[in-house]
Amino acid sequence: MENYAELLETLTQQEKELQFTAFSSDTALTLGLKIVELARAREKSITVNITVNGKVLFHHAMQGASADQADWIRRKNNVVARFGRCSFYIGIDHKHRGVVFEDIKYLNPEDHAANGGAFPITIKDTGIIGTVTVSGLRQAEDHALVIEALRAVLA
Repeated sequence: MENYAELLETLTQQEKELQFTAFSSDTALTLGLKIVELARAREKSITVNITVNGKVLFHHAMQGASADQADWIRRKNNVVARFGRCSFYIGIDHKHRGVVFEDIKYLNPEDHAANGGAFPITIKDTGIIGTVTVSGLRQAEDHALVIEALRAVLA
């Protein structure tokens, strides 16, 4: 099994590193299209969503994507909004502490999924303004696809 403490440190570093100085609808389009391009290059079928301040700026379900992916996106986004961390971090942190996320009484599992794929859109020195989310792959792959696209757009 992967070392949870090391993974949590990596995820924390990604959250600190992958921040914007500004984020617009055009930025969302560029980021969304980059994610789609990366998925196509790997012959993967995903759904991608970019939401800022409750407003959807980009949403695309690739050919072959499941209708369930939109609900996974909603649930992962709720985790980012609730905890202020990427959804993968929250899921791994709970596993690291021996807590079953779905058993938390105050969080409805129908509305929250602590699975990888939702990453906070953060403005430096301001805070989280939204999420970029991928669904359709294994959770680590969903997360990795978001990270790769963020790095490319921020470069």
